[in-house]
Amino acid sequence: MKWLKRIVIAIFSLAFLGIGAIVVAYFYVLPDLPDVSTLKNVQLQTPLRIYSSDGKLISQFGEKRRIPLKLDEVPKPLLQAFIATEDSRFYEHGGIDPIGVLRAALVMLTTGEKKQGASTITMQVARNFFLTRDKTIIRKVKEIFISYHIEELLTKDEILELYVNRIYLGQRAYGVGAAAQVYFGKDVKDLTLSEMSMIAGLPKAPSTLNPVTSPSRAVARRNVVLMRMNEVGYISQAEYQAALQEPLIAKYHGAEIDLYAPYISEMARDYMVQKYGEEEAYTNGYNVYTTISSDIQLKAQQALRNNVYAYDERHGYRGPAAVLWTDKKLDLVEIKTELAKVIPVQELYPAAVIGIADQQVNVITAKGETKVITWNGLKWARKFINDKRQGSPPKSAADILKVGERIWIRDSGEYLQLSQVPEVASATVSLDPQNGAIRSLVGGYSFSQSQYNRITQAKRQLGSNIKPFIYAAALEKGFTLATLINNAPINQPDISQGTAWRPKNSPDIYGGPTRLRVGLAQSINVMSVRAMRHVGLDATIAQLIKFGFNPNDLPRNESIALGSSSVTPLQVVTAFNVFANGGFLVEPFYIDRVEDAYANVIEKANPTLACKPSSNVSQTLVSSNPMTFGETSTQPNEPVAQCFEQTGRYAPQIISEQTAFLITEALKSVIWGGGDWSHGTGWQGTAWRAAKLIKRHDIAGKTGTTNESRDTWFSGFSPIITSTFWVGFDDHGRQLGRTAWNANGEPDQITGAEAGAKTAGPGWNEFMNSVLKGTPEIILAPPQGIVSVRIDLATGKLTRKTDYTSAFEYFISGTEPKEYTSETQDENSLFIDAPADDLFQ
Repeated sequence: MKWLKRIVIAIFSLAFLGIGAIVVAYFYVLPDLPDVSTLKNVQLQTPLRIYSSDGKLISQFGEKRRIPLKLDEVPKPLLQAFIATEDSRFYEHGGIDPIGVLRAALVMLTTGEKKQGASTITMQVARNFFLTRDKTIIRKVKEIFISYHIEELLTKDEILELYVNRIYLGQRAYGVGAAAQVYFGKDVKDLTLSEMSMIAGLPKAPSTLNPVTSPSRAVARRNVVLMRMNEVGYISQAEYQAALQEPLIAKYHGAEIDLYAPYISEMARDYMVQKYGEEEAYTNGYNVYTTISSDIQLKAQQALRNNVYAYDERHGYRGPAAVLWTDKKLDLVEIKTELAKVIPVQELYPAAVIGIADQQVNVITAKGETKVITWNGLKWARKFINDKRQGSPPKSAADILKVGERIWIRDSGEYLQLSQVPEVASATVSLDPQNGAIRSLVGGYSFSQSQYNRITQAKRQLGSNIKPFIYAAALEKGFTLATLINNAPINQPDISQGTAWRPKNSPDIYGGPTRLRVGLAQSINVMSVRAMRHVGLDATIAQLIKFGFNPNDLPRNESIALGSSSVTPLQVVTAFNVFANGGFLVEPFYIDRVEDAYANVIEKANPTLACKPSSNVSQTLVSSNPMTFGETSTQPNEPVAQCFEQTGRYAPQIISEQTAFLITEALKSVIWGGGDWSHGTGWQGTAWRAAKLIKRHDIAGKTGTTNESRDTWFSGFSPIITSTFWVGFDDHGRQLGRTAWNANGEPDQITGAEAGAKTAGPGWNEFMNSVLKGTPEIILAPPQGIVSVRIDLATGKLTRKTDYTSAFEYFISGTEPKEYTSETQDENSLFIDAPADDLFQ
């Protein structure tokens, strides 16, 4: 019996020593053990994502790709695949598999090799969250104790959820949600059994077993996972065999960008970094929902590009991007290699000219495809001499290109087109009139070429886009749309400048006393200056400040009446929005809300609204022409869209609703003109092209051109959207120039000096036409306090005539004319009876 006693003593001694060793080990590593309670509120590192208002992914920032999932969002077979392969007794042990741990320790002690042992899923969670991947005894001891604490703190399902979201699965994918997207371009719920098995096999060696790096190894590892699932009873033999036969089709899938809008995504990224810091912004899984509409954004981008291409092409072809060969032709492989070095720019991609016929050329692309550019895609390309001169129209393809040249081409939709990367710059932005939400924003032709956001950063001279604000100030000083202002050369110097500043019209034509409506519609410079003089320089500047312009950007001299101020397109569209919404200065904003990784809203926009706190009414809709009311009539102001009061944030009303309405009416004349063409009294506004294309009476806008055509603008609106287009060169000294008639061009081609109507206007026209197409025309009735009376078009006075010499005009009640015109008065008498005030100096 002594031997039995000795055995018992030995066993107890070993047990005591073992327990003692565990206690010693525990207290040895205790100072380094982390607080596992942090797992209760763990924040998985997830990239920052930027979305449009309708949920389209615009951009993603951050090194790690992760899509956090709840456990019930992960398919059961995928969970079973991980358990079968990594830890088949996961739901049975307490976090540590003694057999596996002893086996790993024995290997370490007997061989000295740092081979990975059989870690449980809990131990992998411990390692992934708290430890390095060093294969040492100390790290293994820590891993065991941490695992024990995790099992005390969390349920098995909570541990498994952390595991499938945290585990690294190669190609920067962390967690099964990201792995499904990276390798298969799918949501995890759409994976097949074969694909799930491949993902479940990756933890062993994610860098070398993934199907992108090593397809054959990935298939072999997948088969091992399927075998284990079959052995433990998770899948049947039939399912096992079927999955083995399924070909593994995997490739790298980048972030699934639904909408390319880099300028707005950069604005959102910068906002998040400024507010939360770079580390938190890029890793906390924030989802930023912008106010951008994907549909409107796409239309803005396309309109801008088309307009820039049109400007660039009418000014001529600047020659090939490069010459690949002259005498000795490159072979196909060499050509493809050279072309592959060139990064496409928007719709433009490189090609090499390999053959020239009479009026067509053959080209080859970087993919080795041979394409034909017909004469329709070539004939525009007369030689560019400078911004004001172009060469003769080409007669054959040989007049334009040579074999061996590298060129840019694009698909115009109808045919392949010779093209070139535009040198001119452009930008556009649109707002919701009621709350200032930015619906589209394009800061330039190509973000890859220039990250300079011209919408928010470029201060450019405003030109005649300033005039609606000058006339708005005049209306609030008692002017009317029928007020006569002398359209004649200005003979008074600008005392504030100490020079004889004498502004001229463009073109240099003068028509004598002219109604304010016509002066704004035809952008008559001298009338704007005279109106500003009547208002006063200080009062004019004060009015512009109310519209949101920075006082530091406003010159204190009379040139302000012609737009010498340098402002950003965002400031311009914000100011024009005041006319669109009835007189309210709403603040533009571009972030609707910010959500955390679990869709909890942590920030929500609280926009200013274009309505009075006590008012629930807006303007009524009418289908008739607003200029067909009775001789004196006032239209009721019925509700069409209620102004809800739940936010309590109301925009300041900076001009009256009546003034906003009258300026809008005048800006409609910019597009539609007026008069009676059948009697020879018809006249066009500067934006007549908009009427020709859009054919709607609920749009209004204003052209803008600066001296020597360095900046061109078109800003305008409908009841549902306000938009600004700007075109110019980033080099402030470069002029937009002029173009001569191209015999190869279309009959309605743009020629002559570049200007707002010709250069920026076509972009605005295309954009608004595409946005409004299919929407009902909205004609707003006059607000309360507006009357309509018949006036004589020559004098602006009341008239009893009903022929082409008269028309109805709108007035703020009390400002309408009281005197009837003399039926015998001719136009020349206006100069005799005109008041001797500053309107006629």
